[in-house]
Amino acid sequence: MKAAYIAETGSPDVIRYGDLPDPQPGASQVLVKVGAVAVNPIDTYLRGGIIPMPLEFPYIVGCDLAGTVESVGSDVTRFRPGDRVWGSNQGLFGRPGTFAELAAVDEQWLYATPHEQKDEQAAAGALTGITAHLGLFLHAGLKKGEIVFVNGGTGGVGSAVVQFAKAAGARVVATAGTDEKRTRCESLGADLVLDYHSSTLDDEIRAFAEPNGGVDIWWETQREPTFDRTIGLMKQRGRIVLMAGRDARPEFPVGPFYVNDLKLVGFAMFNASPDEQRQCAEDINRWASSGEWVPVIGQTLPLSEAASAHRLQEDNTLQKQGTLTGKIVLTT
Repeated sequence: MKAAYIAETGSPDVIRYGDLPDPQPGASQVLVKVGAVAVNPIDTYLRGGIIPMPLEFPYIVGCDLAGTVESVGSDVTRFRPGDRVWGSNQGLFGRPGTFAELAAVDEQWLYATPHEQKDEQAAAGALTGITAHLGLFLHAGLKKGEIVFVNGGTGGVGSAVVQFAKAAGARVVATAGTDEKRTRCESLGADLVLDYHSSTLDDEIRAFAEPNGGVDIWWETQREPTFDRTIGLMKQRGRIVLMAGRDARPEFPVGPFYVNDLKLVGFAMFNASPDEQRQCAEDINRWASSGEWVPVIGQTLPLSEAASAHRLQEDNTLQKQGTLTGKIVLTT
């Protein structure tokens, strides 16, 4: 099979595209003919050696996939050949990556693809969708009618937070940096979309949330969070969700935080159990079928251009070039 893989960690240039042996599925595994995969920041961190994790070379990169079942192991009960499936959480903890024509995936990490979704959409919304769902519901306990604020409402995770929060009956405030992105954010359902460059940004957030007593859930996507301003905008018993900023060491106003009964939640999607992720997938599939969840795709490339895709991802994640809205998807 053709695959995008590395023989050592390093820059995007270490990614090779070539032939590797076809995987042989184990008893609990499903052999998937991959139709599409998505690029995530964690893929670039693993490839670059930024996150220390044991990798067996040649290492196939990638966490997300969507495709069609080719065959199943003897213990598999949920899928059969011909089923369309999607999944994530691959390429971690000894599991092989997904950037290949074939992938052997344990059935506990796979979910049926709704008829309404193409493989490209299912792959684009895999890691980002599960991440958004875990943060909003498992960790932050979102309730109907609450106010959710998300920095960067058109990003991979941010766009999922906007759509899932609206599907659950919340009111959403989101930021975006350009007119085009703000228009996109409005189309996703955000109730208020603001320019994060605005000098009156906090006043505008406060004016919207003041009748509610403040923001209930603050979803922070910035790599350098500023807790002094965030905590001042929160409602009592509000929750702040962190999913970025590995190296950040911000100042933290302890007093205003604890006297307002606030909670600070940090989480990583790949720590969630298979059962927890399957619960996310059930809602995600339901919202995809009803049209309430449409993953945002920024660029689609062939799998052979995986190195270019990683370079584009890094330009926007690490260099903050702002040239990408939504996910990078690769097709086989």
